Amino acid sequence: MKKIVLLLLLVCNFLLVVAQNNTYKLACVAFYNIENLFDTINSPDTHDSEFTPEGSKKWNSEKYYQKLDNMAKVISEIGTDNVPGGPVVIGLSEVENRLVLEDLVKRPLLLSKNYQIIHYESPDERGVDVALLYQPHFFQVTNSKVFHLELPENDKTRDLLLVSGMFDGEMMHFMVDHWPSRGGGQKKSAPKRNLAGMNVRKVVDSLLNENPNSKIVVMGDLNDDPVDESVLVHLNANGNKKKLTDRQLYNPMYEKYKKGIGTLGYNDAWNLFDQMIISQALLNDKTGYVFFKAVVHNKKYLLNTTGEYEGYPHRTFSGDAFLNGYSDHLPVYLLLVKEIK
Repeated sequence: MKKIVLLLLLVCNFLLVVAQNNTYKLACVAFYNIENLFDTINSPDTHDSEFTPEGSKKWNSEKYYQKLDNMAKVISEIGTDNVPGGPVVIGLSEVENRLVLEDLVKRPLLLSKNYQIIHYESPDERGVDVALLYQPHFFQVTNSKVFHLELPENDKTRDLLLVSGMFDGEMMHFMVDHWPSRGGGQKKSAPKRNLAGMNVRKVVDSLLNENPNSKIVVMGDLNDDPVDESVLVHLNANGNKKKLTDRQLYNPMYEKYKKGIGTLGYNDAWNLFDQMIISQALLNDKTGYVFFKAVVHNKKYLLNTTGEYEGYPHRTFSGDAFLNGYSDHLPVYLLLVKEIK
């Protein structure tokens, strides 16, 4: 689909187009680390006291609803350069609980999209989880479950979320991840992310054992780049789709990283922790949805325009100072395309 020559019809959140005398549907699937979406209530079971009115960040209702509206603005615009209506499925990380998700999907900019929520509480010590939002007119969930990540020394982290269902009439599986952080240093913490990569790989292999043609999207903040061992070796995700071996996943973020494109800045350099990785069925299916392209949603308003961090994501807080920004990460998304016979 090199050139789109005629727009035919906009239907809900996908696009019908004519390209080279063929008709196609386009759909958007996204992921966004929304940086510490906490409510204002102190939970006795997690370390969330800084996100309370009495805490160091003076996190109150006014700031909370500003954060919700900022997140709603971004989500409502993800992918709209290509598909009016934005993502039909979006994975999120750094959400405290279901309540904040319910508040988020009710914001004016998202209300008409009728996003439904898949969320499970995880054992993470800070109380942040992953979640999936989806539009039920396009994606009908048939199953969801979480996989606990057992770390050494009883270290607590986020669960791995798997959601399966019918994506515009065909079975598709979405894994939403937020792998262990680089706290303590990249090298020291790497075994934790390697373990996460191994565990996701086990889930992927179980799906492929059931159906070798399973369409799988692994999305998330992996806290590693596409070239790191956790992704390249343990998840077995390759950035060269012409050299994929049997069952190997394709990582379209690999080449972006090599070109200097990132989703967060650290120590005056870009990292590309936020990734969208796919099974080979999304490359070679002749009848259903296939991969078209991957995009980092890096609109100018999401970036600092001045100061020490100019050009990097405009986040919610710098330390305890409220910046009223968006997130320290940029969203990423996939465009999937399907030929209409």
